Amino acid sequence: MTSQRKGVRRAAARLAAVCLLAAGLVGTTPAAAGTPTPDEGPAVVPVQTTGPADRRFNLVFMGDGYTAAEMPAFRADLERHLNTLWSIEPFASYRSYVNVWAVEVPSAESGVDCDPGLTAPARDTALDMGFWGGCDPDSVQRLLTVDSRKAGALADLVPGTSRANRQIVALAHSDTYGGAGGSYATASGGNALSSLITPHEIGHSLGGLQDEYDYYARGVPGGTYEGTEPSSAHHTLLTEEQMREQRAKWWRWLGEESESGGVIGRHEGGMYSTKGVWRPSRHSLMKTLGYAFDQVEREVMVRAISAKVDLVQDHTPDTAPIGADRTVWVDTLHPVGGALSVSWKLDGRTLDTRGARTVDLRRLRVSPGTHTLTATVTDPTPFVRDPAVRASAALTRTVDWTVDPSLTTVRSPEVPGFTGHTPTGSPVGARSVVHAETSHAVDATPAVRWRLDGRPVATAGRNDRDLDLRSLRIAPGTHTLTARLVGTEEELSWTVDGRPATSAYELSEPLRTVRRPGRPVEYVYDGAFTMRLTARDDQEGAVVSQFRVDGDGWYTYYGWPTDASAPFRFSPGGTVIDDLVYGKLGRSRAVPWDDATPDHGTHTVEYRTIDAAGNIGRARSFLVTLVKP
Repeated sequence: MTSQRKGVRRAAARLAAVCLLAAGLVGTTPAAAGTPTPDEGPAVVPVQTTGPADRRFNLVFMGDGYTAAEMPAFRADLERHLNTLWSIEPFASYRSYVNVWAVEVPSAESGVDCDPGLTAPARDTALDMGFWGGCDPDSVQRLLTVDSRKAGALADLVPGTSRANRQIVALAHSDTYGGAGGSYATASGGNALSSLITPHEIGHSLGGLQDEYDYYARGVPGGTYEGTEPSSAHHTLLTEEQMREQRAKWWRWLGEESESGGVIGRHEGGMYSTKGVWRPSRHSLMKTLGYAFDQVEREVMVRAISAKVDLVQDHTPDTAPIGADRTVWVDTLHPVGGALSVSWKLDGRTLDTRGARTVDLRRLRVSPGTHTLTATVTDPTPFVRDPAVRASAALTRTVDWTVDPSLTTVRSPEVPGFTGHTPTGSPVGARSVVHAETSHAVDATPAVRWRLDGRPVATAGRNDRDLDLRSLRIAPGTHTLTARLVGTEEELSWTVDGRPATSAYELSEPLRTVRRPGRPVEYVYDGAFTMRLTARDDQEGAVVSQFRVDGDGWYTYYGWPTDASAPFRFSPGGTVIDDLVYGKLGRSRAVPWDDATPDHGTHTVEYRTIDAAGNIGRARSFLVTLVKP
């Protein structure tokens, strides 16, 4: 290694398409694995397996700047990122579409290039990651890049994955805030905000979402946008009236409460400009780390994730005509957030199948001649409103068979059994969809019967493959769910976690505490105060805590930007850190030029948890009254 900066010399080989970051996140625990050494080469570790790699969207994580001795730190950083990712929609609802892999490759030296500044020494690392856009003095510190050739070569080690069905996320062994999105996503592994950087950057890399920042260089307002109507789905020059008249951009969502706080409408600023361009929500994950994707961004991400998979995973062969003396079947994907819809038609006439995944042609008394049988699989998610998106190949798939009653189906023995199911190794949430797929025979597909704590429960319609636990209104506590294959002794069993995690808060000393019957406890301050949130759960797995002020968007609790172990700090005007503003009590403030006027008076602070099973705890609250000093 020479004394010259690796990042400067290798800039051309680094990540080409990058966007300035704002946040990052992810979650799930890597399986135990021996720590590889530099001489042994990379180790591919399955972290979450929901199906064959060639039929899933694959997130491939790799770390840089972690030595062999520091590989446990990489695993811990990855787990923290994944825990946060699964708490955010649409990743929470579509987690079952995703496999997660870790490619563990030790670096010779700890850390990455130009961290924290251009004068920092270069490090000998596996992926040549570096801040300042790869040590470019004309770039910005937080732009964290990776050698794309090396990252791609490591991802190619994961069997069954390709550029078409995977997303690479490179984590740097660093506590410095940084990341990038483009062909590959990057994030620092250990910063307090880093687990929020990952979803933001995946929003860029996978969904093609744009930054909603109203600045390019921090601390410098972005000026006025002077371009034409943006191609971005979540930026526009149109007024709300024009959007409705033209049925353009986010007109279907206008006026609704935003998932990230406030109301979806027309909020000025975005694409690095302070004026002259508008976004849907006051804040969202693409503008301010900690908030959710709003509905407009979420719809884009649903389509992007779904486009990486096929809703129809398997089906009766359709390459040649089939007889009418048999059953026909389709196997689908199974979103955690809601079952897919399956409908059947014969020669264009809708059959009364009520969601069944199997049709018995013998019961239809098919007339002589050839006919067309069609199965249509659709994702009915309320996250999508655009009919064009709903009808796209990402969310709607069809299979056609030619049926000829003159043909006789050849029978072959089929041993009934389960062929796929929701993982049984960890608890499932009380609001999730659990599934069980079975083998198929030409004469009949084995039925599945479900029981909760020994009591029979019914699935919706004739689809016995998916059980939506929300319909059962499960009581708090731990329960046992079973799926039995009728006519066999085969049975699957899951633990159902019906009790969300609990959270507690701890505040710095107030001027006084006020307790009134029928009202939340009230704390009075005349200046800054701190809040620490802690969580407890009766099941294993990490818990994500969230809070919101005065009904604004839920905000992921991460400690404090400079120290994850420090409590969050509220103040009348907010605290400026690296030219961003955190913790303004009342109306939020993200950048120094936002309104800093103190919101004196009483505010409601709510807090809640999201546990590893996806249960969302009931929000609790307290009051804070800010008085003038």
